[in-house]
Amino acid sequence: MKRLNRKGFTLVELMIVIAIISLLAAIAIPNLMRSRISANESAAIANLRTLSTACESFRAAQTPPSYPGGMWALTAANPPYIDNRFNAAAGAGVQGYRYVYAAGGANMYSITATPVTPNVTGVRIFFVDQSGVIRLNNAAGAPIQ
Repeated sequence: MKRLNRKGFTLVELMIVIAIISLLAAIAIPNLMRSRISANESAAIANLRTLSTACESFRAAQTPPSYPGGMWALTAANPPYIDNRFNAAAGAGVQGYRYVYAAGGANMYSITATPVTPNVTGVRIFFVDQSGVIRLNNAAGAPIQ
């Protein structure tokens, strides 16, 4: 009987390749997620630093000196101190974090950065106030001493 010269992979060979790819994906995906969270948190800290600087610049330009009444004042200025992505709707976020400005009168403010989706886009909550020091918050939003 004449043997046919068949080329291709057997089912066992394909199953071994699929198992190896699945194993590699199981190892790589969690590391990728941790890297993404770390990058988002670093960006949140940098954005808070930018927002704090914008608030101080705004205050210095006012007579008498006062902090903005809201994030909108920083984007509505001519020229704007920050771009409009920080003044978006409450559900929107910037690089995985949502920024909330709270005015405390003419001499106080605080900006809180919370993850848009906790444990997916970020784990930690950050805030900055008129002191310019970026601090870590706990899950309830209270500063950690």
